[in-house]
Amino acid sequence: MSKRYFLDPFGCAKNQVDAENMMAGLDAAGWTACADALDADLIIVNSCGFIEKAKRESINAVLSWRSLYPEKKILLAGCLPQRYPAELAESLTEADGFFGNGDLSRIAEAAASVSGNGKKTPYTGRKKPEPVQTRAGQAGLEQTGPAGERPLLGFPGQAYVKISEGCDNFCSFCAIPLIRGPLRSRSVSDITEECKTLLGRGVKELCLIGQDLSSYRPAGGGDLRGLAAEIAGIKGDFWVRFLYLHPDRFPLELPRFMREDSRFLPYFDIPFQHASPSVLKAMNREGTGEGYLELLDRIRDILPDAVIRSTFLTGFPGETEEDFAMLVDFQQKARFDWLGVFVYSREEGTPAYSMGQRVAKKTAESRKTVIEENQIPITEKRMDRFVGRRMEVLVEEKLDASFYLGRLFCQAPEVDGAAVIHAGTASGVSRTVRKTPFKTVLNAGGLVPCRVLRRAGFDLEVEPDGLS
Repeated sequence: MSKRYFLDPFGCAKNQVDAENMMAGLDAAGWTACADALDADLIIVNSCGFIEKAKRESINAVLSWRSLYPEKKILLAGCLPQRYPAELAESLTEADGFFGNGDLSRIAEAAASVSGNGKKTPYTGRKKPEPVQTRAGQAGLEQTGPAGERPLLGFPGQAYVKISEGCDNFCSFCAIPLIRGPLRSRSVSDITEECKTLLGRGVKELCLIGQDLSSYRPAGGGDLRGLAAEIAGIKGDFWVRFLYLHPDRFPLELPRFMREDSRFLPYFDIPFQHASPSVLKAMNREGTGEGYLELLDRIRDILPDAVIRSTFLTGFPGETEEDFAMLVDFQQKARFDWLGVFVYSREEGTPAYSMGQRVAKKTAESRKTVIEENQIPITEKRMDRFVGRRMEVLVEEKLDASFYLGRLFCQAPEVDGAAVIHAGTASGVSRTVRKTPFKTVLNAGGLVPCRVLRRAGFDLEVEPDGLS
């Protein structure tokens, strides 16, 4: 009889790919995934260890599962045990074992170890990345298992493709190098084969991810533009979305390339973080607010339809009222389509951890609220420009006979607004009836031509094209 596992995922898109790869390893070893923890022999919490709030969520998940199911085995996996192996093994007695993200190929070994005895197992899977130096000066990223054949945890039609691991930017506030190690880039051929496999499974949107796609440098040379050219050689109707591009290394050849192939979405996730020269310098960032505005202008000159998401960090050590005023001014001038705001989290092992002039949490939270409130009318106005246009929508899920949810190119998975699809008569919009029933037209995971009817908050209401 096969063992059964339930996976409780936390964290970012990179963590989601790790979870999918762990599931693939467990499935290959004869384990069976369960949709409900009640039916599982082993509960795996795939943790996030990036900031304090995320750490607490992952730890609380372990405590909650232990309280609900005192007889089940619990394995804490992912970023937290990779970063704090000894501390967790000593203090978190509610977990039966620990498994980092340094060598995901050992997940079946860790699961068997946890499930095979009645006592707490030692920490398993702690493997420091061992970079193989390349001519480009970066490390290669070895893959385990057939790329693209893993289970997918997102909505139908979309998949994340991790093209690199780790980071060499060393922003002073960021713990990623402590967790994920130095930057290692996958080969172009490996990534391209994964894309082909995923597209062959019916995926319509490939989201390329990494800590910083701008720094992608595979063994033997090459860059992000070269990778895009190889993916462009794949025939078919699909989307490619680039996420997480560092502003100090932004490749301007990328938007020029996108202009030639509409399958590469003009959507950019560029985490500027701040605009004050002194704060950016303390963050170990090379740019300036003025330079970042020039970058935005250049992107929009090349791609007038460009959609740009960013993130800001408030309350960084030393951030004064004058610094914050610069950030607010930058926000107004930048006119981001989407913006996320985070309060600085003091992380052990980072250079910013020992910096003085700490900002009170209440002040940092207040500044976060100001930025968020300022962004509401900006995002609404930016989304208004799509009303009345005909675009493709990626259908994600059916709500009822008349409504579906999906996304347009201007909406990235999970973080932005949604497309509310009117597919029946309930919307009150005058329409002619299609000969093909909607149930065969609006399949989850498919790309469908549509017309944008109106904006509703941050969402856009659309109807399949040709209905009215």
